Amino acid sequence: MCGIAGWVAFDRDLTGERPVLEAMAATMACRGPDGAGLYLARHAALGHRRLAVIDPPGGAQPMAAEEDGHIPAVLTYGGEVYNHRELRAELELAGHRFRTRSDTEVVLRAYLQWGPAFTDRLNGMYAFALWDARSEELLLVRDRMGVKPLYYHRTADGVVFGSEPKALFAHPAIRPQTDLAGLRELLGATRTPGHTVYRGIAEVEPGQLVTVRRAGTVARRYWALEAREHTDDLPATVATVRGLLEDTVRRQLISDVPLCALLSGGLDSSAVTALAARSLDADGRGPIRTFDVDFTGQSEGFRPDTMRGTPDGPYARLLAAHVGAEHRTVELDSAALSDPAHRAAALRARDLPFDFGDMDTSLLLLFREVRRESTVALSGESADELFGGYPWFHDPALIASATFPWAALLARTAGLGAGPREGLLGPGLLAELDLEAYRADRYREAVAAVPQLPGTDPVERRMRELTHLSLTRFVRILLDRKDRLSMACGLEVRVPFCDHRLVEYVFNAPWQTKVFDGREKSLLRAAVRDLLPDAVADRPKSPYPAIQDTRYPRALQAALGRLAADPAAPAAALLDRRATADALASGADPQYARAATEVVLGLDEWLRTYNLSLVV
Repeated sequence: MCGIAGWVAFDRDLTGERPVLEAMAATMACRGPDGAGLYLARHAALGHRRLAVIDPPGGAQPMAAEEDGHIPAVLTYGGEVYNHRELRAELELAGHRFRTRSDTEVVLRAYLQWGPAFTDRLNGMYAFALWDARSEELLLVRDRMGVKPLYYHRTADGVVFGSEPKALFAHPAIRPQTDLAGLRELLGATRTPGHTVYRGIAEVEPGQLVTVRRAGTVARRYWALEAREHTDDLPATVATVRGLLEDTVRRQLISDVPLCALLSGGLDSSAVTALAARSLDADGRGPIRTFDVDFTGQSEGFRPDTMRGTPDGPYARLLAAHVGAEHRTVELDSAALSDPAHRAAALRARDLPFDFGDMDTSLLLLFREVRRESTVALSGESADELFGGYPWFHDPALIASATFPWAALLARTAGLGAGPREGLLGPGLLAELDLEAYRADRYREAVAAVPQLPGTDPVERRMRELTHLSLTRFVRILLDRKDRLSMACGLEVRVPFCDHRLVEYVFNAPWQTKVFDGREKSLLRAAVRDLLPDAVADRPKSPYPAIQDTRYPRALQAALGRLAADPAAPAAALLDRRATADALASGADPQYARAATEVVLGLDEWLRTYNLSLVV
């Protein structure tokens, strides 16, 4: 894992631009605390910050290939290619010789052997930039599911790129700006592929290769989900899912540094942990370390709500004992979550002002603790999207909603004692944003992109739509969150359920196969039930925990009061004064405006920290 940055300019000499590249790379020191490197050529400058995971002595970057005294290609790379050993063997048979054990060198040599088609052979999570010195062109490549981020800004004569927007903002020609389109994307919960909240900055889309040449920039998709006929019966499907999971977890245990698993006690993280524990024990590398998060006093006084019926702790400890893991609970309190420094650190990590409120802050603090003992962690992201675990796969009203189902779920939550996220923003701003129309447009685009088989019945067709929306929109919100908050701590998080072979196979399994016994995620549960205690295997879906301590929303309410009283606060002009006064009134329930308060506090910190220009 690492942070990458660079600049390609066809009309100027970049060999003297070392200070710019050093500044860009320095913004991502947290992503790569173990080393730094630069490559400067006439029209290409590449920077790298390294988190050493595989071959620590030999994997320094940017990495240059050498042939007959010449350098045909240079790579700055972040991520992991899990099949690099197999690819290395194939490349060695083709005559390539390797100087290191790193997967970086395998990616570089794979390009020299197979050209741009090399992307088809990679299994992993990655984002990288490859400069072909022979043709003077840059390749920007992102993994199929978008686990690792990559952003770019087109210039008059090339491109500036980086793992995070903050790297681009260190370039003297780029300043952080947003506009109504960016605010719509920020508030709309749409996660439009390729779009960002920053004006002039795009992301390389998952499964995309962007080629930058003197003649211009061309993007092509090398992978996308396709509709295929599923011919396996139920027993064969269960067995195939189990085999794919065993293989991908085994591959993702490759590491030269300490490794652990994030364990909530839910089906997804428990399946990954159990498979990892079995594989590590077989190789004599066990026991596995595991971590979960809890809040002071919350397990004892847990209150079920519409999203969470049980606390994680008892189930995480049960699974840990079952597989013989070395388990640790990271306990946080309301003071830590409401600490402005911690909230600001989460914002800077994400380059975004809000998404999940206290859950972003708690995840950052969890990762800080995990990093004290491990450099790599396995996680259960994408199982709910793939196997149908969310409420919108099972609730008739959400299934039928004519918008993104998670937006419909948020709207429902806003009617159950919680106000809408945008509830404290001024009516004039909201009228200009017209979030409902924006979501409707993005939703129509997303549904039109869903691949379907001819003659599919309406129920199967709709469930395929919901699965595709979840895998191409919603999960990317979670993957970006997990990457940015973990890498801010120098922690690499791997996600076995994002293995593209598993995703392709399960995406095309009929909906009735995925819920064959009438429950959510029946297919996944059947594939791993023998590894888990019944209480864990049968536990209903429970999202990442939110703090229930009432002191937390009260602390937010107090911070809102300070913001509203400060006419110099950047977000003050965006507030609905009447709604804000109601939220601050004596006796007002701070829980009602909790999400809306998170939004305006985040916006204020974002505008202030990034010196952001708001173009409206």
